[in-house]
Amino acid sequence: MVSRVIPVDTFDLVIFGGTGDLARRKILPGLFRRFIAGQMTGESRVIGAARSELDDAGYRDLVCEAIAEFGGAEKDSGRLEEFLARLHYVPIDATGEGGWSDLRDLMRDGVVRAFYFSVAPSLFGALAERLHSNDVAGPDARIVVEKPFGRDLGGARELNATLASHFDERQIYRIDHYLGKETVQNLMAIRFGNVLFEPLWNSHYVDHIQITVAETVGVGGRGSYYDKSGAMRDMVQNHLMQLLCLIAMEPPSQFEADAVRDEKLKVIRALQPVEPHQIVRGQYDAAAGAASYREDAENPRSFTESFVALKLGISNLRWAGVPFYLRTGKKLKARSSEIAVVFKDLPHSMFEGDEKRHRNILSIRLQPNEGIDLQVTIKEPGPGGMRLVDVPLDMTFADALGDEAEAPDAYERLIMDVIRGNQTLFMRGDEVEAAWRWTDPIIEGWEARSDVPKLYEQGSSGPEDAQMLIHRDGRRWRDIRG
Repeated sequence: MVSRVIPVDTFDLVIFGGTGDLARRKILPGLFRRFIAGQMTGESRVIGAARSELDDAGYRDLVCEAIAEFGGAEKDSGRLEEFLARLHYVPIDATGEGGWSDLRDLMRDGVVRAFYFSVAPSLFGALAERLHSNDVAGPDARIVVEKPFGRDLGGARELNATLASHFDERQIYRIDHYLGKETVQNLMAIRFGNVLFEPLWNSHYVDHIQITVAETVGVGGRGSYYDKSGAMRDMVQNHLMQLLCLIAMEPPSQFEADAVRDEKLKVIRALQPVEPHQIVRGQYDAAAGAASYREDAENPRSFTESFVALKLGISNLRWAGVPFYLRTGKKLKARSSEIAVVFKDLPHSMFEGDEKRHRNILSIRLQPNEGIDLQVTIKEPGPGGMRLVDVPLDMTFADALGDEAEAPDAYERLIMDVIRGNQTLFMRGDEVEAAWRWTDPIIEGWEARSDVPKLYEQGSSGPEDAQMLIHRDGRRWRDIRG
């Protein structure tokens, strides 16, 4: 199959923090890949803006190095030079007045204007204010805001109010790269595009749902940031919450931004409070030749969690009585992100002597090896009677779709959606605040109790208490596999 690439409108994309790590690793190489794919028109431009005193040539050298290191297989020198010619740079003072008139003079009329805030959240307000006061943005401009969207409900409200004082909600794109993954979007196609699944997507047929996001890396060089955040703020409140919303939401009336986000918001508002016995926090311990979390965070008395597992419920008709088990952590046994929908047992088995529990399980793999498989029960081949065995119906995208599986990186897709003006895969302000409204009491509860995270071995599946969280319900976590 041949992938269809639809060019976007001509744009000027300004990357604040254009010399930073995120820009070098993800944004700029991703834009180069979109250029190679033919999605960027020849007149589109990318403008880096940061404190560094560079000129256009110096910035192009920096971007060339970044693409060589992170840009993938596309190294055609002719196309690279063509892409670099579309790059510009403006030294700018995010909290002062330096460089803003130069940036204003560089912007063009009649093209899409987009501004990517690839900077610390403390600078979001200053950038929004100066874009407005210096007449750089304009009424149809779009701003892209990276997480964290606040540290708690109060911080989220303050950030939303600051952005809203200068931009309409239709102009604000709160980016969560998990929503740009091919499999996450395929989750909606599976649910709402197939008559096979939607009738079964409820408490009558689903026993429980597991969402796992496991990492093999530790906090490494970002220990000081992470120690003020932890797994609950860094992963559960946003990434896992978004996956939960997509798996649990009602069918939107149409595939349109506010229709989808309205249904996601209903899920968050229906989440039940989490009791202390329904959550487990952990910290990875030291291992042979590997530092502990506290050593990585350079905080010998840290109570911040690098792992969290929790059980929650949703108070609505569709999901009444169905538990959702979420877990995420660092330094685990494999890098793996998976949503598993575990269907109920048959009420009666007609096969005598078959004592094994056979369950249909729909597994959506987000990383690595993106794909979907459905575990079904069949007869084991060969003589000897009716012996049952479970096998997967596997649709690994790379195997099933060939060239089509070479999908854009999440950041590539989401940036192109910004240029199109499509907010479907971006979080709305009330959605962010609702997520914090549910999360804050959980964090406040363990802080009030002075809970200490459980230590767990590096390369394991997490603390033993996390296993008991689901075992006491007569269920088992799925194995974490890369």
